[in-house]
Amino acid sequence: MKKIGLFICILLLTCNRGLFAQGNEIDAYILSNTEINGTARSIAMGGAFGSLGGDLSVISQNPAGLGIYRSSEISGSLDLSVNKTSANWNGTAVNQNKTRFAPNNFGFELYFPTGSDAVRNWNLGFSYNRVKNFNRRYRMSGGRQEYSMADYAAWRASNAFGNGQGIPENDLKYREGVYDPYNNGGLGGHWLSVLGYESGMFGNMVGQDGLYHSAFGERKGDEWTMLSPDQMHLSVNESGHMDEYNVGFGMNVSNFLFFGASLSVTDINYKSSSFHEEYFDYDKSKIDELYLENWLNTEGSAVSVNVGVIMNLQMLRLGIAYNSPRWYDMTDYYDARARTYINDESPPEFKASVPENSYSEYRFRTPGKWIFSGSFILGTSALISADYEIVNYKNMYFHPRDGYGYDINYGANKFIDEDYTLSHTLKIGTEVKATSRLALRAGYMMQTSPMREKLANNNNEVLPAGTVPHFTVTSKPVNYYTAGLGYRFTPNVFMDLAYVYRVGNSDAYAFSNTYSREGKAEVVSKPALLKAKTTRLVMTVGYKF
Repeated sequence: MKKIGLFICILLLTCNRGLFAQGNEIDAYILSNTEINGTARSIAMGGAFGSLGGDLSVISQNPAGLGIYRSSEISGSLDLSVNKTSANWNGTAVNQNKTRFAPNNFGFELYFPTGSDAVRNWNLGFSYNRVKNFNRRYRMSGGRQEYSMADYAAWRASNAFGNGQGIPENDLKYREGVYDPYNNGGLGGHWLSVLGYESGMFGNMVGQDGLYHSAFGERKGDEWTMLSPDQMHLSVNESGHMDEYNVGFGMNVSNFLFFGASLSVTDINYKSSSFHEEYFDYDKSKIDELYLENWLNTEGSAVSVNVGVIMNLQMLRLGIAYNSPRWYDMTDYYDARARTYINDESPPEFKASVPENSYSEYRFRTPGKWIFSGSFILGTSALISADYEIVNYKNMYFHPRDGYGYDINYGANKFIDEDYTLSHTLKIGTEVKATSRLALRAGYMMQTSPMREKLANNNNEVLPAGTVPHFTVTSKPVNYYTAGLGYRFTPNVFMDLAYVYRVGNSDAYAFSNTYSREGKAEVVSKPALLKAKTTRLVMTVGYKF
């Protein structure tokens, strides 16, 4: 078995909490995936503006669209969103709602005519976009489960290093002034096992089979009798946002070719809290209990570039753009507590928590994106537009800031390569001028899941992110249905409204299935069907000059 010597352990005590594990492959997708965003006009048309231009949303998509402008513009947007989530776990459904109101877009564009027939104008633009809201709340509540969180933590400790190699018990024990398992770099990715051991989920129970077992059970001879929880509940509350700041340049060449480039800075602030609880022997007067609480705050910033070109063929416009990967500097701040209470034990209660100020610093790269666009312009009365986006999520990648990283301790990059593939996004939008002042709009956006079937069905084990074992996966597309209108009060002042209805289903797991070297399921976790519906109202007010 992998053994960390006492001398190394003492040296590691001098290290900071930056050794605490980073996120996993699920977190990588959360950090990389974005939603429909921009002005109310672009949102109402499903975001299909890659070849249309003339809207501030294009700066971060296809900045060549800046060259379409024939005047300067400034605008701002407000966004009201209501997220409704229903979790059905073993036939028990629980509904949760979350509402948020905030600015989501602001920008301006400056038009500079040249008087030349070659380069007719060039444009500078700035925009702020809230490209993603993390607001979600769900609760899973189910009856009797076969396996407990204690079974999961015990198996993770028993097979921590694969091939049946587990964590020696001495490496799980905190010894004040001598050894702290949370500062043991060799245990990267196994903090849940450490917390589980210290909180009494499992202990010195390595029997004839060489495995740790849940404290909620007993050995009778050579057989281990597992005690299943009668009630299990998981509550998850997520909040935060991903904000993008863009500076762009566009150029008009003979009203035929439009070129553009932009620089984007993205900020992330993601917060998550969860509470997992289990009850055993529920029909008895003395109930055994287990609970696990987790708090996570992820902060980071990234830089990326966007380039694009649009070809104007009178009624037809064609566009192509590339959005580079975002290169993030990230910091995760952790806090976690666990408790067990077993009436027949002495003492009956054990509590534990991770060390204060636990954090990890790392770098993360999102995948790049290609955007192919086309639109038909029917004079000044109507238009229809479509965008196709392709993203290869295999290109997500974690980079360590120090000598302790994913490639050595956790293997998240390996799992990303195995479990992710291409994601395809289709956007379609249309606009019809009902009058000289009123425009009616509608759109649709569909985004496929990049998760391979094995990951989506949890046929591959998903490792915990620090001490956070729960996660959601999906194999189904996410659909957006949009509509809206625009009104010009004067030739210079306008207002746009957009309505968005987003629907998507996923599977939520309290913890992952685990598998032996032969592929046998050792611990099985039943998912809850998570149905998420989001309704948004967006208003943009702008001025042209």
